[in-house]
Amino acid sequence: MAVSPSVTPNIRPGFVALLRGVNVGKAKRVPMADWRDLLEDLGYTDVATLLNSGNAVFRAARAPSRRYAIEIASAIESGLKVSVPVVVKSAAEFAAIVGENPLAASAPNPSRVLVAFTQETRALEGLAPLVSLAAASEAFVVGKHAAYLHCPNGTLQSKVGSSLLGRAGRSATTRNWATTLKLQALLTERA
Repeated sequence: MAVSPSVTPNIRPGFVALLRGVNVGKAKRVPMADWRDLLEDLGYTDVATLLNSGNAVFRAARAPSRRYAIEIASAIESGLKVSVPVVVKSAAEFAAIVGENPLAASAPNPSRVLVAFTQETRALEGLAPLVSLAAASEAFVVGKHAAYLHCPNGTLQSKVGSSLLGRAGRSATTRNWATTLKLQALLTERA
């Protein structure tokens, strides 16, 4: 039996927030409990963090994900005194990124596949020159929604991986495929 739109509960959409370069070494420390509290103070609901590397899922009013990225970055800077790039993707955007990954099926170890997330899809164009740095054993694909790297010998041994973590990738933040799938599962279980 279909539910009429007039009695459908007002369900807030899900989002994923990703911080770039936090909790690596002593710089840019963002305790996950503090970040979770900060997101709740912003009025987001159903907040959950994953790992200690700046991953969160939350629910908020329907709005462009860019708006939330700006809002969160500003709150982290003023509340936690850390300046950090933030990428926010709606559940639909995140599902498109997961669904687009051309390397997922061919890479046996999900921790050796990186997804490069950017807030603006046009920033992906800036990653295209990194394709020429890929070693013969690697694959690097710039997709419509994200970029994907399979580095079977590890990120630190990969010129593309090192570039994504460095200056060339400053408009992106990376997560391995295993973490990406865990974030997708968090979004799905909260839907």
